Amino acid sequence: MQNNDILKRPLLTEKTESLPDKIKGGKERVAFIVDKRANKIQIAEAIRNVYGVEVEAVNIINYKGKAKVKYTKTGIIEGRTNVYKKAIITLRAGEVIDLFESI
Repeated sequence: MQNNDILKRPLLTEKTESLPDKIKGGKERVAFIVDKRANKIQIAEAIRNVYGVEVEAVNIINYKGKAKVKYTKTGIIEGRTNVYKKAIITLRAGEVIDLFESI
């Protein structure tokens, strides 16, 4: 798998922006949506190659799709939202990833 295939996109929400505040020692944490088939070692290697920073830890969360129901005139339509995997990356002290530099 290529680095671009593993890292789908950064996850920028209020909760992920407050992640560095919850960890001691000046370490930064960032979150990414990653490929469902990628493991922790592949994700850490992709972060090293793309951003040039040292990774201390990778935590993974697998999300199942939520069941959704839509009631229409023709009947009930059932489905699910997308399944995805989220990775929270803890960087070594002093390392920083600037996700907004290209904006």
